[in-house]
Amino acid sequence: MQPSGTKTIAIIGGGPAGLAAAEALCDKGITVDIYDAMPSLGRKFLMAGKSGLNLTHAEPFATFMTRFHDAQTPMTPILEAFNPDAIQTWAHGLGIETFVGSSGRVFPLEFKAAPLLRAWLRRLRAAGVRIHVRHKWTGWTADHALNFDTPNGAVAVRADATILALGGASWPQLGSDGAWVAPLQSNGVNVAPLLPSNCGFDVAWSAHVRDKHQGAPLKGIKISIDGHTAGGECMITEDGLEGGPIYALSSAIRDAIAQHGAATVQIDLAPDLDTETLTTRLAKPRGKKSMANHLRRTVSISGAKAALLREGVDLADYADPARLAARIKAMPLTLLRPRPLAEAISSAGGVTWADLSVDLELKHMPGVYIAGEMLDWDAPTGGYLLSGCMASGKWAGDAVARRLSGAI
Repeated sequence: MQPSGTKTIAIIGGGPAGLAAAEALCDKGITVDIYDAMPSLGRKFLMAGKSGLNLTHAEPFATFMTRFHDAQTPMTPILEAFNPDAIQTWAHGLGIETFVGSSGRVFPLEFKAAPLLRAWLRRLRAAGVRIHVRHKWTGWTADHALNFDTPNGAVAVRADATILALGGASWPQLGSDGAWVAPLQSNGVNVAPLLPSNCGFDVAWSAHVRDKHQGAPLKGIKISIDGHTAGGECMITEDGLEGGPIYALSSAIRDAIAQHGAATVQIDLAPDLDTETLTTRLAKPRGKKSMANHLRRTVSISGAKAALLREGVDLADYADPARLAARIKAMPLTLLRPRPLAEAISSAGGVTWADLSVDLELKHMPGVYIAGEMLDWDAPTGGYLLSGCMASGKWAGDAVARRLSGAI
């Protein structure tokens, strides 16, 4: 039940982290106000779900946690408290059935984000959550009130506890513009630089690849760098390479670029065939067939894959089946730089863990909590990012409830 005396709880940011925080508080009978800069809530959530909302991942939990890289230790208890199974149960409670795909990813049965968001907001409003849109948070006033820019001018709000869930700095047109960094830093909070994550990377393509194969998919490939490997489908763009495997490896690629000025990945163009099999097939006499037809008929490499192979293979390699097979299994490709942060699916960096208590409360600003992509983490797509946002929002909401009850 609500503690005696009226308390004002402000959640700033109406994405998955903010909504999960609100729900955690509502479940304990605590009234909540959500503020968001946009005209409606969950805009990035809806955009992410346009191609199929990936709620979470059904792989073993120990493996699941490794996807959080350097943030694995602080994120483990947070995700144990609201794990992938619990997220599926939560969705079912909203009337949204889910299924596990062949890759282990968990999706709503209808694939879409809109029905889930509508049901979620309907339940929150029924629980008494008050929603204030077109309220852009700009920091604190001189007397420590929350300051908002609104269509009707500046508004100051006093809160007994605040949860900041403003997202990172990717897709700024949907509200996550990273503008929260400055007011936090001005209050002594350490924020690791926001960097593009789950993003494409620039490549110095030849004119042939750029003009003839821009927009073409590279299906069924594997990409490796520094002991990390990811498989799936990528796409050649005018400027470089995008797609699931590149997104999954974006942290390692970004680190290599920072250290060396560029990153060289190895692309396996035929992951279903070993080097010996490739060599045997390529060694078959091709007679009058062109090399392009020979590659297509013997090892199913054509189109964009064949073009990519030409980028990394010397002419002499085509005459040696063993050398050509080795290149097909590990074709080097140099990535120059990540695409701009505004284009990235998410951002790495954020409020440093050293500045936070285990409850996600700012150590030097009691009563202010951080959740979601504002935390210093770098989770890949595949359900990990959304799981982390929701779990950290719930964790912060539960912590505020304990604070109000006097338990902390």
